[in-house]
Formats: sequence, structure tokens, C-alpha cells
Amino acid sequence: MVAEKETLSLNKCPDKMPKRTKLPLLVHQPHSLVSEGFTVKAMMKNSVVRGPPPAGAFKERPTKPTAFRKFYERGDFPIALEHDSKGNKIAWKVEIEKLDYHHYLPLFFDGLCEMTFPYEFFARQGIHDMLEHGGNKILPVIPQLIIPIKNALNLRNRQVICVTLKVLQHLVVSAEMVGEALVPYYRQILPILNIFKNMNVNSGDGIDYSQQKRENIGDLIQETLEAFERSGGEDAFINIKYMVPTYESCLLN
Repeated sequence: MVAEKETLSLNKCPDKMPKRTKLPLLVHQPHSLVSEGFTVKAMMKNSVVRGPPPAGAFKERPTKPTAFRKFYERGDFPIALEHDSKGNKIAWKVEIEKLDYHHYLPLFFDGLCEMTFPYEFFARQGIHDMLEHGGNKILPVIPQLIIPIKNALNLRNRQVICVTLKVLQHLVVSAEMVGEALVPYYRQILPILNIFKNMNVNSGDGIDYSQQKRENIGDLIQETLEAFERSGGEDAFINIKYMVPTYESCLLN
């Protein structure tokens, strides 16, 4: 009976009941979820959207073995290396005017992709020698030169692009009608020039030695586009403008 009375008294007085200790609530903090953009996960509260990868427009492409190197190593070119007081130069074993331009000129243009000595030296110097002495043999070969030119520019190597631009400037003045013959091929040549057109070195008050060496890629592209316009005839500017929208005519000044 006594035990029952104590139980009843406890029930009537809840304040005297032993208090329960409250356990701390474990709040789960979710980790941030990295997700791709435009996905279901990207809409979640704690998600972190990963930015887009770099487009790689200026990234250099790997080089491939060229036909020029293959023919050079086989000894198929009538050339040799000659040293004089001014440096290295090509010693031609035959008269340049008598060369088969349909065969040799595209092979030398293929060597524009080379970046190691002596291949790059022979290819570049050989092109300038053949353009200087080619005359009316150059114009019929223009269609065969487009793919080698495009391949060289697509490497996106600054040095190769600068060399190729100098070759293009020489090409358009090497013979009559060559500049006009290149107009239909602007779609293959000019896209890379449009990408690198504004890549100029801003050295402030310093000296930009690349301008003295004519290795400033932005300036060379501007010079090349102006050479195309001057030698390309009446359709040159509108076709250049279509591929390089920021280009302004040099003939309106």
C-alpha cells in the first residue's frame, strides 16, 4: 500500500519527476557537391557548378612528320648547306628556274611545320628562293599550297605562324595574279589569323624587341591582311572582312 501511494503522489506531481537529459542533435552538414552546368545536380542547394573547360583556341597542336623531312632525308632535294661570312645559306645544285615547281614548291611549303634544324632552315629559305625566281611558274601551283599553309597555321605555334605570315607576304607579290588567286582560299587561311589578330605585346615604356625582329604576331597579321587586300583585287576586302570582322581597309585612307 505504501508503494502504491508513492506512485500516485509522483503521478500527481509531475514537477517532482526526474528530468530527462536532452541529447544534442547531430546536424548533418552536407558537403558541397561539384556538378556540371545545366544538369539536375546543378539545381541542388549545396551544389557548386564547375566552370567550362578552356576552349584551347591558343593551345599549340602537336606536330606530325612532314613529307619535306622524308624527302630531305632521302636526298631527293637538289640542295646543300653552305656557310659564308653572312651565315648559312642554301647551295642549289641546279638552276632554280629549271625546277619542277608543281613537285618541289608544295613540298617546301609542307616544311613550314618544321621547327628543328636543318629542316626548318632549308624549308623556309628554299621557299623564299623559289618565290624570288619562280615568275609565272608560281600561279599554277597555288591550289597545291593551300593545305600546307593551313597545316602550318593550325599548329598555333607562334614562331611557325610568324614564319608562315612572312612567306604569305612574299607569295602575294611573287608574281602577277597570285594575290587574286588566293581570294577563294581565304576561308582556309584566315580563321587562325582572326584568332591571333589582337595578340600584340604591350610592353609599356619598355622596348619590344619582337617588333624589331618582325616577330610580333599581331603586327604581322595586320601587314599580311593589308598585303592581301592590295594584291587581291576588288573582291579581296569584302572576303577579308567576312573572315576577320575587325579588319579595316587600308585603301580607304
